[in-house]
Amino acid sequence: MKGSLSAAEVHKQYSDGITAFRRQISDATLRVKFTQEVDTFMRACALGVWQRDGASPTPRYVEYYNAIYTKGNPVPSILFWELSTAVSEYPGFRVPDFFARMRACDKVAGTRLARRFIDLVTLMVLLFAAVDDAVSEEEAGFVNTCADTLSALCDRDGLEGEKAPLDVKDFVTKKPRAEAPAPGPEEAAPAPAGQARGEEKPQEEAQPAPSLEELLAQLDGLCGLDKVKADVKSLINLVKVRRLRQEHGLPVPPMSLHLVFMGNPGTGKTTVARLLARIYHAIGVLSKGQLVEVDRSGLVAGFVGQTAIKTNEVIQKALGGVLFIDEAYALANQDAPNDFGREAIETLLKGMEDHRDNLIVIVAGYTELMGNFIHANPGLESRFNKYFYFEDYSGEQLMEIFQSMCEKNGYTLDDKAAEYAKTYFKELYEERDENFGNARDVRNVFERAVARQSDRVAALENPGKEELMALTTADLQEEDAPQTEESNP
Repeated sequence: MKGSLSAAEVHKQYSDGITAFRRQISDATLRVKFTQEVDTFMRACALGVWQRDGASPTPRYVEYYNAIYTKGNPVPSILFWELSTAVSEYPGFRVPDFFARMRACDKVAGTRLARRFIDLVTLMVLLFAAVDDAVSEEEAGFVNTCADTLSALCDRDGLEGEKAPLDVKDFVTKKPRAEAPAPGPEEAAPAPAGQARGEEKPQEEAQPAPSLEELLAQLDGLCGLDKVKADVKSLINLVKVRRLRQEHGLPVPPMSLHLVFMGNPGTGKTTVARLLARIYHAIGVLSKGQLVEVDRSGLVAGFVGQTAIKTNEVIQKALGGVLFIDEAYALANQDAPNDFGREAIETLLKGMEDHRDNLIVIVAGYTELMGNFIHANPGLESRFNKYFYFEDYSGEQLMEIFQSMCEKNGYTLDDKAAEYAKTYFKELYEERDENFGNARDVRNVFERAVARQSDRVAALENPGKEELMALTTADLQEEDAPQTEESNP
């Protein structure tokens, strides 16, 4: 049977998905480990889903397997008999080593990288399953096994996250969800204290929604972003006056509340989007005020006919709130006219029109690339006419963010450490290049300093509270750090 996707198209879909995910990894060590190991892990997943298929592999399976690699990694060249043997001897799903560090990073930084990786695995394994143009119930069961095993580890760690927008049952003719295998001793999520396993978790009392004044105070409390704060307040005033005009029977011209956030990574775009969603809810523009955050991989499926389904599911999830699309420019691939990203854009535009009173979309990304994205489709130009520009944080602001992280997590800086950090962030800003990560770089510095401090304090005998809290100059120094007078001999 001839498949819908060629091996070259499979490689592109796979490489694009992995590359887009890798960009979200701010921890340098994790990024390297992920890059080195992800291809091997994904190829093992391909063997697993093909074993569930039950049919004998064909030469097309060999082509798909050999297409699973990313730029810079070894290109596989498996032979037909080797693949058949590997499929038959597949040992079962195994959690990749880098997933533990991914969860650890999420726990420290409050990110959702591990949950997004589960979405990525689900999408990629479905791509591999479609080698014969069909996804069987057995194959969908394997996809669920992979996702459920990884999710159990996140649940055990108490990591925040939302259910993946991609529902595997939509890819099979019959839709019963396969039972996931019972987790092993190391994977079983313990029941909370006082709650027997299998009992439903008692519902917590709903917290009252924050007032507009409280939300604006949170906005004002963000470091820097003076222009963005002013733009947000101006937008709120515009909405308020429109509502007053409506109440007095005055004409109200059409207005789009969809926004474009332009700026480099780590400048607070997601944080402001989350606050805006809650502010819009507080002033009655949105019915719920939740933020649903996705990127290209959350909207575009890996094979023909499924992108519209996936995008519509995300839209339904975002109704009543804000849909935040990070790196939105990745949807408009000018070099590939038949790229599935265009289908996602068209589906998105229709959803914005159908739900104009209960959905706000914010697209975000690099300034130059976002301009190209908006001009890629006339519908985008007409719906996105408000632009917020997020400037890079200065050295002083980076230092302010670092001090805030220290205070929030119970760490202190002595005078020498504070002076070193101040000089470090000043030079980091002045020497910034296209890889400058703003607040993400600050978080990386903080996490590495905490790790070095832990190694140092662990060697002490009976360390006291002050020693457990103190970050010293030695904890902050890095081999590739900008040189300061203090760090020079």
